[in-house]
Amino acid sequence: MARLLMAEHRTLSRPDRAFTARLLEDVPALAVTVAAAKRLEGVLRKRSDETLPDVLAAAGRTHLSAFVTELRKDITAVEAALRLPWTTSPAEGQICRIKMIKRTMYGRAGFELLRARVLHAA
Repeated sequence: MARLLMAEHRTLSRPDRAFTARLLEDVPALAVTVAAAKRLEGVLRKRSDETLPDVLAAAGRTHLSAFVTELRKDITAVEAALRLPWTTSPAEGQICRIKMIKRTMYGRAGFELLRARVLHAA
């Protein structure tokens, strides 16, 4: 349901477009919430010129208010992630690779064996 509601209207099949249009028409509060979520997504993905505080203020008046409250608890980190060029993607990729190697050993990997597999993996 979330995928249908957050997808761009033109990318949906005709039945899905009809379904989401009818749903949003019948449930106005959901329509407002989806609109706020799309605005927030635009800001977080840097596809919008809106400011984060403006979007959060609007989203705070919808069913997203609990999410906005939690997001505001660490707002400096969110703003830094939007403003700064650094990313943790390379580190996350290595962590996922190590977890995959460990999973292939069915939980029997002690530190030494895991270290050897990671260092000698091609």
